[in-house]
Amino acid sequence: MTPKRYRSMESRFHLDRRQFFKAGGAAGAAAGLGFLAGRSLVFAQNAAPARIERPKTNVDEAIKVPRTKHSLPGPFPGKVVEVHDDNCLVDGKVDAALIKSMFEKGLTRLTGKNLMESFPLFFEDNDVVGIKVNPVGAGLISTRLEVVDAVIDWLASAGLPRRNIIIWDRFDYMLKDAGFTAERYPGVGIEGLQTMDEAAAEGKAKDNSRWLKPDGTHVSTDNFDKDVYYWADVEGPKDEAYLNQHVFNGKYSYFGKLLTRKLTKIINVPVFKNTGNAVSMATKNIGYGAVCNTNRLHQPLFLDVCVEVPAFPAVRDKLVLNVTDGIKAQYEGGPDPEAKFIYDYGTIFLGTDPFALDLVCHDLIVEKRKAMGVKVNEHPRFTEYFRYAQKLGLGVGDPGKIEHVKI
Repeated sequence: MTPKRYRSMESRFHLDRRQFFKAGGAAGAAAGLGFLAGRSLVFAQNAAPARIERPKTNVDEAIKVPRTKHSLPGPFPGKVVEVHDDNCLVDGKVDAALIKSMFEKGLTRLTGKNLMESFPLFFEDNDVVGIKVNPVGAGLISTRLEVVDAVIDWLASAGLPRRNIIIWDRFDYMLKDAGFTAERYPGVGIEGLQTMDEAAAEGKAKDNSRWLKPDGTHVSTDNFDKDVYYWADVEGPKDEAYLNQHVFNGKYSYFGKLLTRKLTKIINVPVFKNTGNAVSMATKNIGYGAVCNTNRLHQPLFLDVCVEVPAFPAVRDKLVLNVTDGIKAQYEGGPDPEAKFIYDYGTIFLGTDPFALDLVCHDLIVEKRKAMGVKVNEHPRFTEYFRYAQKLGLGVGDPGKIEHVKI
């Protein structure tokens, strides 16, 4: 596998020239300097950032749409199951059978039912199920194939055809880098919402023909649904480097057609890692992975995006299960992979409520960061989005109302 090369603007303290252009483009220079000056939530390591005016969004439109029986926070709001076994990863070797057993124990403890009885709590026999992975940090901290194997084995054993299962992420090349290929998963779909030309992003391409059509639009424009969007009163940069990564600019972040027209259910399989003083786990994996044109949102709406994008029916009514992969974990330097901060954790977390799940994991990663001597900023701004999610009825954001079960 090739090492992870993509970098999002909000993820780094320092960016070299290639990383800068891949992160958002020359037209985003002013915003980038703002991030590096410590004004974003991610970079406020030692002091709370100054308040900036919050841009308007169209989240109210999403909230007005009637919910379904599968809407967030699902049948087990506030319940988080943690399963730990040191033996699942020994000397870098993964015990796939043990990881499968951990997943099955966690699922049955979450639902109170066996595997076959658990399936109809979330799915119908004709569902098309998308497994949202996090392929960033291939070979270091990306979603482990063995965890996805365990999820697929459960779905298939319950009678869901493999052709009705799709492993997906926003970027197609990242899936391949992380080992999510048709050869590795025969009969299972593998789909990225968009293409990004790495060579063009790094200034190595002779032209932009791999990602830019003759009419000046991105080759992936048709992969996004112009009728379903997250609108925020923030403009995206207009330079080609930004468009290469984000498909569109302007004020609209369109949902992938994969979510709006094909998938009927979603299982979210993020990894256990930080993003500055916050976490980059279940809610960020889906919040920033379901739509395009996201870099414009990092500074003014960063953690709120993790609430507001999942508030839309394309996620809210389809995301039925979250499985956080903590077989390996990262306590500092995230969301990009930093090998010196990655450690064996031997843990997976399960819940239908992604906000309760992330809140439990946030507290655990803060505890780990302190134990490792990292200076931690515990300003409420890094956790207030959990309470915002609770206000919108999407999850439990009150620690006193969370049931944390340990196996």
